[in-house]
This record gives sequence, structure tokens and C-alpha cells, in this order.
Amino acid sequence: MTNDIAAWIRERGIAEVECIVPDMNGIQRGKVLPANKFLKSLTDRTLRIPGSVFAVTVTGDYPEDIDGVVPSFDPDVVLVPDGDTLREAPGFKTPTAYVIADAFDGAGKPFEIAPRHILKKVLALYAKRGWQPVIAPELEFYLVSKNLDADFPLVPPTGRSGRAETGSQPYGLEALSEFEDIIEHTYDWCEKAGLNIDTMIHEAGAAQLEVNFEHGDPLALADEAMLFKRIVRQVALEHGVYATFMAKPMSDQPGSAMHIHQSVLDAETGRNVFSTANGRDSALFRSYIAGLARLLPQISPLFAPNVNSFRRMRPDTDAPINVQWGSDNRSCGLRIPVSDSRNRRIENRLPGADANPYLAIAASLICGYIGMVERMQPPKAITGNAYNRARTLPRTLEGALDRFSHCKKVREYLGADFFEVFHAIKDAELYAYQSVISSWEREHLLLKV
Repeated sequence: MTNDIAAWIRERGIAEVECIVPDMNGIQRGKVLPANKFLKSLTDRTLRIPGSVFAVTVTGDYPEDIDGVVPSFDPDVVLVPDGDTLREAPGFKTPTAYVIADAFDGAGKPFEIAPRHILKKVLALYAKRGWQPVIAPELEFYLVSKNLDADFPLVPPTGRSGRAETGSQPYGLEALSEFEDIIEHTYDWCEKAGLNIDTMIHEAGAAQLEVNFEHGDPLALADEAMLFKRIVRQVALEHGVYATFMAKPMSDQPGSAMHIHQSVLDAETGRNVFSTANGRDSALFRSYIAGLARLLPQISPLFAPNVNSFRRMRPDTDAPINVQWGSDNRSCGLRIPVSDSRNRRIENRLPGADANPYLAIAASLICGYIGMVERMQPPKAITGNAYNRARTLPRTLEGALDRFSHCKKVREYLGADFFEVFHAIKDAELYAYQSVISSWEREHLLLKV
């Protein structure tokens, strides 16, 4: 493989390589190396990084009390680049390549808390059963005017007309063309980077867009979703605006989601196991839904990881509040799209655009897996408005973390060390947020209470 990578780098005249490590929040960390040094590291295993990179909070701090997993003396982990992820990096003056690396400890074992490894661990469970999961993410984001002072609210940018959007334009083609330059630039850079993005549409929010990825391998698509976020942010900056994947960036606009379509194939025959031979819903299909419905509310920090995530999940805002399921029903957390038996799938509408793709996908797949192996039975599908049903998802990150810490069934599969460090990171972020006095408190409490 080293020779293949070297040949690829030479053919494209690559001078530098960005070795990327996704952290717990899906933020890209890592190292930039001259191409020759990168190639040398493939054979002598000298590419290393502190293991604490997987314990960094979104604010750049570190949680306490995780010495049992990430020692305070912070030893290195060895980074092993995944050659399948090597791709040209668009937008650099110096010819540059991206490559995503996996982390291993000093004994050569996978670093158990690394998010990419967590997803690999889940996929290995499927492989042992002869199953092959297939997913297709849909990722929403906003374009907003540059915001240099975090105390001021975000506002939509001006488009080609010189005017900013003020109302909802779902699927609006002329609204989409307002940002044609940004969209075309995004497609060009994604093509150079080898990202298989498909359709782009204008969503319901002002200057809110959605990109659909072509269905395929969950690990490859998690890689692509992570890289897409970075690419579109860089493209937006080239055009003088921001792109944001916050779950709820503006109070008067809908939130942004990362819907995950998912199905499971028989690895040997390629048959969709969600359908019977005569085209009906299979027992595995129903059990998969049951696993999602029963377990997803218990592990919501994996797909709603931030304080802001729960501002998105409110009634009648194009975001679910429960895990009801139904056919072609977008008020449900679990929607069954209209399809033939070969393409029968489930759309998990719970994850926010702010989620770490590796962990959101792993969470969805492990819940479905547990449902299938334990032969769980789902609740009855609904046909009406799921917003009229009881809320079953947490309202806050604090409540979500409490449920997460007690979810023994998923912890057994993903690992106690991972659960401990992930919870510690999110608890530290929650404490940091709760330490800030908001403008709402100053406005309404300062002179009244």
C-alpha cells in the first residue's frame, strides 16, 4: 500500500499532506507534513499525536477525572493513515492532499475511544452476522453574513440580487440561484476532493441549503460528511460569508439536520434484509425500527451533542420530538420513505447537522443492530401528526446526559471507556455553557427581579 500511496502523491505533484484525526466533536485535528516525511512515516510509524486529542472539548479545554482512560501524562498514540481516504485537498496554494488516520496505542491496538474506531467497531458487528449496512446522509446548513461579534445574532447574507432572504423558500429554485456562485464552487471543490455529493436543494430556512450524499458504505460516508463540512465552510469564506452547521443558528428559522437513510443488505447475496421474498416488511425490518425507537432516546448526545442541539427539536419546526414511526411521515423521528422492496429503508430524522458523523451513524446502526439481534418488536406505526404525541426525546443536554450515563445496553457494545470520556467531555461543555450569563437574563432580570 505504501508504494501505491507514493505513486499517487508523485503523479499529482503533492507537496504537503494533511493527516486528519476527527475528535469527539467531529472537529478535524492532526498534522501537516511535507509529502516525503509523510511517506517515511508510513514505514517507520513515526506519525504520532497526544492521545488527549480525543478528549478536547469544543471550547479547547479538557475534562477532569478521565485519567483511567487518557492518563494525565498524556502519552502519544500512533497514527496510521487509511490509504482509502487519500484525496486531493482543494483550495490550497501548495498542492496538498487529505488523508484520514486511525489511532493505535503503544501495543498496536486501536485506541478504543477514537470516534472513527467506534464506527468501525459497529460495522464489524454487522459483518460477523453477514450483514452490510448502507446509508445515505442528508446534510443541512445555513449561509450567514460574517459575524465578528458573538454577542450579535446571525443574519442571512445577501444573494446575487443584493438582497437578503427574509422568508421561507423551501425548494425554491430562484432562491437557490441567489447563491449559484457558492454552490458551483462547492461542487467543483467536492469533485476535486472525490466527494460523491448528489442533489442540492434550498431548504425551508432563509439561505438554508441541503446536500444529499449518494448511498454507500457508512465509514466512507462519515469521512465524506466530515470533509464536506470543512470544504463548504472554506468555499463560503472565499465568497465573504460563513457556512454554519449549528443545529439552530437563528431563533426565528428552522434548525439544520443530518437525516440518515439506512438499510441493511445480506453481505453474500446483496439482498435487502428489510424485505421478504414477496416484498413485504421483514421481521428484521421491524426489529431494526424497534431498536431505534427504544434506544435512540437514551443516547441522544451521540446525535444531538451540544446545548444548541436541543433548541432544534421543538414541535412543528421540521424536527422531531419523539421516535414515532410511519410511512412517508416527516413529523415522525423515524420515517419510512416510499420505495420498492429492494430499496426499503428507514430515515432517521433525529440527528442534527452539528453531530459528529461517525458517532451519529454509529449510534443509529448500533440501536438497529441491537433491535435485530434481540428481536425487539416496534410500537404501532402512526398515520397522523407525531407532534400530537408525547415527547420522548430529552429537552436539554443535561437531561440527555443523564439518560446516556444509564444506557448499559449500548455501553456494552461501544465500550465503557468511550462512554466515560464522551460523557466527561459533554459534561465539561455543559458546565462551561452554564457559566455564561445570557443577554436574555440581563434583559429580563436585571431591573425587574
